[in-house]
Amino acid sequence: MRVFLGIMVPEALWGAIAALQGELGCGRAVAEEALHLTLVFLGDVEPPELELLHEELVGISVAPVTLGLAGLDVLEGGDRTRALVLKLRPEPALEALQAKLAQAARRAGIDLERRRFRPHVTIARFNKGLTETQAARLGHLLESRGDVVLPEWRVTGFALLRSHLTREGAEYEVLAEYPERAEFTLGQAK
Repeated sequence: MRVFLGIMVPEALWGAIAALQGELGCGRAVAEEALHLTLVFLGDVEPPELELLHEELVGISVAPVTLGLAGLDVLEGGDRTRALVLKLRPEPALEALQAKLAQAARRAGIDLERRRFRPHVTIARFNKGLTETQAARLGHLLESRGDVVLPEWRVTGFALLRSHLTREGAEYEVLAEYPERAEFTLGQAK
């Protein structure tokens, strides 16, 4: 089961993000209900490991933190542009939460990739290399709106999410929310 720990972007920001996606006019826009911040990508995890992880996560307290999306950037991979993202303002409390969650995953026996945490929300994906027209549109958006700042929002928890890959893109299913102590039941997961 492909899973990650993350924070969903609140509905109050969907309209502003959709406007940016519309201005871009190329790539595959991430659906509003799929907009999220990945804290820890866990990869393919078996149910017994998920049960252990759930036990670890229940004990983590989350101090309320205010997050803000500020600035556009691109994610490169190999020899091509893969995604357009909104960056998050630096927030020490978010960095601390991410480190706690990574430690909890390791205690549950989940082997994590070693990579630096770069908080962002992906708003558009590019499957193949950009055409000249697409590159021009992306460049124009980065130049004209690259310093965009969206309203802040308050976060008091995180979620364990399952990723379902489809032809239209990834769809996400919340398996459990923390620290609300929601029941975690694999039997209900698709």
